[in-house]
Amino acid sequence: MSRTTPADGPTHDADEPRDADDPNEVDGAKIHVADLELGYPGLDDPVVDTETLVIPEGEVTALVGPNGSGKSTLLKGLARHLEPDAGEVLLDGREITTYDSKEFARELGMLAQQNTAPDGLTVEELVHHGRYPHKGFLDGRTEADEAAVERAIDLAGVDHLREAELGQLSGGQRQLVWIAMALAQETDTLLLDEPTTYLDLRHQLRVMDVIRTLNEERGVTVCVVLHDITQAARFADYLVALKDGAVHDWGRPADVVSEELLAEVFGVDAAVEYGTEPVITPRRALDDADV
Repeated sequence: MSRTTPADGPTHDADEPRDADDPNEVDGAKIHVADLELGYPGLDDPVVDTETLVIPEGEVTALVGPNGSGKSTLLKGLARHLEPDAGEVLLDGREITTYDSKEFARELGMLAQQNTAPDGLTVEELVHHGRYPHKGFLDGRTEADEAAVERAIDLAGVDHLREAELGQLSGGQRQLVWIAMALAQETDTLLLDEPTTYLDLRHQLRVMDVIRTLNEERGVTVCVVLHDITQAARFADYLVALKDGAVHDWGRPADVVSEELLAEVFGVDAAVEYGTEPVITPRRALDDADV
């Protein structure tokens, strides 16, 4: 592709004002990744190998790409769930390994793909678990805890479920409750791994509306893995397209989502038209030789 990607190096003078659309700009980055390699025991090659990645502060960034492209692995690296084989991850300019566990949990929250809790736990009890970074071992609930939980329950729209047990909830309701727990953590940065997968359309939209509201009203920096590139382009400020563990392209949705990207990254022949948001019309799956 001809478009500049994070691996191409700086594209503007350091004395110039920050360009919000420059993926190489570190100033104003909430998270900055440099020369990062992530892998798993037993694998010879890294799953993620990327030179540069910036998650801009106060924006919603979506990670997109085909299965196996490294999206979830990258998110685990950003959340300290996976130790890098090489490189570094900076949060607010500070290497994430220098934070102690509770300090890091007060700065960054992570909602994984799979979450488990006892079915007999009520919604309100689960959301209170999000307050653990702010409490000592023997501390009881404080007014600040209660206020944070109330805000989280209200924002996630699950007030009518607060007394319900988790085992009574649908998949969509459960996901909103887990998001409420993450919101109760009250971090400036939130990572979400495929929060809309397996949900019906109504709950997908509800989840994405909560994410946008959280960002717009509270200024939380969000990085979210999404399978649906149309949904990502609609809700995110920035897209990071991954292919084979590396950043293939980065930027505003209108600059990233193209027929070329869909062919090169997703292996799909599709038409892309733009109105207020991109409209993607798939035609056919491309053979490996065409990608």
